[in-house]
Amino acid sequence: MSHEEYDRAATILQSAKLALQDRDKKLAEAYDQIETNLVLLGATAVEDSLQEKAADTIEALHKGGMKVWVLTGDKMETASATCFACKLFRRNTQLLELTTKRIEEQNLHDVLFDLRKTVLRHSGSLTRESISGLSNELPDFGLIIDGATLSLLLKPAEDGSLGNYKELFLEICRNCSAVLCCRMAPLQKAQIVKMIKASKEHPITLAIGDGANDVSMILEAHVGIGLMGKEGRQAARNSDYAVPKFKHLKKMLLVHGHLYYIRISELVQYFFYKNVCFILPQFLYQFYCGFSQQPLYDAAYLTLYNISFTSLPILLYSLMEQHVSMEMLKREPSLYRDIAKNALLRWRLFIYWTLLGAFDAVVFFYGAYFLFDNTSLTSNGQMFGNWTFGTLVFTVLVFTVTLKLALDTRYWTWVNHFVIWGSLLFYVVFSLLWGGIIWPFLNYQRMYFVFMQLLSSGPAWLAIILIVIICLLPDVVKKVMCRQLWPTAAEKVQNAAKQTWDHMSEFTPLASLQSPSYNSNEHNITKATRSLPHSRTVFNYVEDYDCSHRQSVTDHTNIYYTSRADLLNNRPALETSV
Repeated sequence: MSHEEYDRAATILQSAKLALQDRDKKLAEAYDQIETNLVLLGATAVEDSLQEKAADTIEALHKGGMKVWVLTGDKMETASATCFACKLFRRNTQLLELTTKRIEEQNLHDVLFDLRKTVLRHSGSLTRESISGLSNELPDFGLIIDGATLSLLLKPAEDGSLGNYKELFLEICRNCSAVLCCRMAPLQKAQIVKMIKASKEHPITLAIGDGANDVSMILEAHVGIGLMGKEGRQAARNSDYAVPKFKHLKKMLLVHGHLYYIRISELVQYFFYKNVCFILPQFLYQFYCGFSQQPLYDAAYLTLYNISFTSLPILLYSLMEQHVSMEMLKREPSLYRDIAKNALLRWRLFIYWTLLGAFDAVVFFYGAYFLFDNTSLTSNGQMFGNWTFGTLVFTVLVFTVTLKLALDTRYWTWVNHFVIWGSLLFYVVFSLLWGGIIWPFLNYQRMYFVFMQLLSSGPAWLAIILIVIICLLPDVVKKVMCRQLWPTAAEKVQNAAKQTWDHMSEFTPLASLQSPSYNSNEHNITKATRSLPHSRTVFNYVEDYDCSHRQSVTDHTNIYYTSRADLLNNRPALETSV
């Protein structure tokens, strides 16, 4: 375009912009005059595509038993295609529409009851696997609703109530594997989250978004996560957690969230347990001291029990425990179902921990009490007193609660060993020093030589060992029986990993790599060892052998991965490529 043509076009366009009447019409005429005989050189646009591994993340959340809702401002066709691309909806998903177009044909009441009848007709045949996306054989429902219809559902009636529409809508959503809400305003997103929070199940809600229009939804949810994307950082600034990519949500929830819940549940219940064990013997002692308020334990033991003797092991447990490896939690999202619906902090487990603590406390006290029935426990006939009795009870107490936590620990490192066994050693050393020296700044010396005198008695040693074993035995029996009869998914994974290590003995890989029988059983071995990095395991076995074996080991490793990929690709209803 020459300068003269440009000046003439600019003049026409400027006059059209300044027109006081029919401005839009004059602008359209100006555009028609200008946009003639032009050659298109290019176009620019902002790419709005799915992030990498978004589909895998949503599929993993489904397998973990989480209901995923998509709240978007896009039109229904675009949003529906996006949901199929990210695997929110699958090929066998039957879509149920609750849109303005359908309400124009039928009234809202009839549409809701028709949808309710449809989903409840098949609810009896839906299994846990079909809802979580692990089966393609049974019917699967996905609900699509637009903003205008949602406004009708949430519109208060004349009497101020919301009527039964909201309950009908929630009942339909409970029987759908996924829900798509399109043409949503920012305020409507927050209203949906609030409605779900107030439902009768009172679920824990999590909202994730990347733009300023998602801020109200993020603030309304129990947990808000903001994505730091191209649409600014308003969502990240108003969230509880901020992540750079959507794919990080998988590890955040299924790995770190899972491990955090396991740790915090053990922390809470263990604190109740060890304090019941600590206080109940003191309560029982009052019946035998004439209710004189005589303490069973020395003041130093009372002070240091929760500060030094038993604090570090549970603190380290709550920071480092991994009952299942992080890689396995990421590969098997269904393990998240073991902790769903606050499974480890229910009254049943809390009562079990409390009763276990009460049982242990009774054994502590009466085990030592019956031992002291004959108070002459030393070879020279010397009598034991009340402080020796209290020290014996306290010694058994510290060893039992610490060993109980050691039995619950699955992830052992040198730090765990140092803290657990170091805490017991610290108690012994402290007791020896506290009772072995006359401290000049104390007004009393009632603990002098008490602990040494206790350790010099053979019956006292026997009592400590027997009482600790008796206290730990019920919990050990319970763990063994539950693991054998009613194992959780995580325990099944642990058993499979242990069987794999037992099967892969130190000389088995090298001795049988060229064996046809070993290759024929490869499929079974592969199925059992899905959770292990096999190539690393094999190279650990051969690191001390001659390098000439490495070629055969590498060949075997390649065979393993090929079979594993074939096995995974042939599994039904798994759409993730391997």
